[in-house]
Amino acid sequence: MNNLSQLENTPVNIKIILAGLWTSVTLCYLYGDYFELYTPGKAQDLVNQSNLLDSPLKLLTASVVLAIPAVMVFLSLILKPVINRILNMVFGIFFTLVMLLIGVSSFSEWYLFYVFLAAVECIITILIVWYAWKWKKI
Repeated sequence: MNNLSQLENTPVNIKIILAGLWTSVTLCYLYGDYFELYTPGKAQDLVNQSNLLDSPLKLLTASVVLAIPAVMVFLSLILKPVINRILNMVFGIFFTLVMLLIGVSSFSEWYLFYVFLAAVECIITILIVWYAWKWKKI
């Protein structure tokens, strides 16, 4: 008999699934922002301080927004199911909409990587909403 057919398929707890999805989307955000540094003029714009995050308040706002997915990795593991489900759906929808907007507005030759990552991020955040919505009730 084939040994591969005898591997155990252990069910994964919904909290671990959600934490894994938040981890994945956070990594995609980081890669997108890192790869953007390789686009023409980006490094020079950073040196010249002519970029989107050109004030302390904008940097703080971006930090708060981008801390949410990273913190959701942990919160998905420790929060009680009801609040966990609500936060995953709310933030999942929010980040899906943000990434749809960014993906559509980034459509150019040098930003195709950004559009691709935005699409992947949308799929992941939609999965977050889906899993949270389908959270098994007892």
